[in-house]
Amino acid sequence: MDEMARKERMTVTVDAELVEAGNRAVKAGRADSLSSWVNDALAERELRDRRLSGLAAAIAAYEREHGAFTDDELLAQERADQKAALVVRGRPRSGSPRGRRNAA
Repeated sequence: MDEMARKERMTVTVDAELVEAGNRAVKAGRADSLSSWVNDALAERELRDRRLSGLAAAIAAYEREHGAFTDDELLAQERADQKAALVVRGRPRSGSPRGRRNAA
């Protein structure tokens, strides 16, 4: 049997606001049940954690081969990321595109 298909009953304590959000998702048809909504959230968290671990391993491997990123390199990348960011709320910063990207 697939490890993810096997279900296990458990008791957990959850913030009331999250239970309400799950119940709203069920009522809106975005989840079959509160249990499935929680299960999906846990699966998404596990996938995120695996991706972050993979990213950390890739960065560590790069830095072993090429040396640690310098503050100047990190700052340059941050500026490049900000310049390339798509504005979805508010106004673009002066000198930046008008919040749209040209279709490639």
